[in-house]
Amino acid sequence: MKLLGLTGGIGMGKSACETLLRERGVPVIDTDFLARQLVEPGQPALAEIKKSFGPAVVGTDGLLLRRELASRVFADPAARKQLEAILHPRIRALWQSQAAVWRSENLPLAVVVIPLLFETNAQSEFDAAICVASSASTQRARLLARGWSAEQIEQRIQAQWPIEKKILQSDYVIWTEAGLDVHASQLERILIQNR
Repeated sequence: MKLLGLTGGIGMGKSACETLLRERGVPVIDTDFLARQLVEPGQPALAEIKKSFGPAVVGTDGLLLRRELASRVFADPAARKQLEAILHPRIRALWQSQAAVWRSENLPLAVVVIPLLFETNAQSEFDAAICVASSASTQRARLLARGWSAEQIEQRIQAQWPIEKKILQSDYVIWTEAGLDVHASQLERILIQNR
């Protein structure tokens, strides 16, 4: 089985790429989804986050207050590292477990979406890395459309490697400035080479 890692900058088209992969029958697991599962009420990671960051990051309903936690960790690199130490090993264990299942099923190809693929030094676990990228202006316009402030955008961009560095480390690049049809055609070429 070929296991591909899909990465890219925030707001650069990873979710669109994930949708295109699923439409083509490619098994995909998204580490952002795994992270959300890990912080559900009753999960050990949520208890550890509450212990580390205080009760103010968990609502009366037991749900993680994502905005409150994000405002802390993206403003403070040490706090972000603390959160990553809680979540990243658990996330890695989950996607590695899923990859093992795919291998046991003799699937020809599968993809793990990992925004911090290189930052977490996970690239050696993949046969190839795909980077989804756009210009900085397009990225910012997409994030503004999500309702994020300029400060929030800058904090999140700074929390990741520069896109140029990710591109240089990747085996493939999908440039997402054009429409979804162009995105899809670039992805198709990559899939043909890896099936």
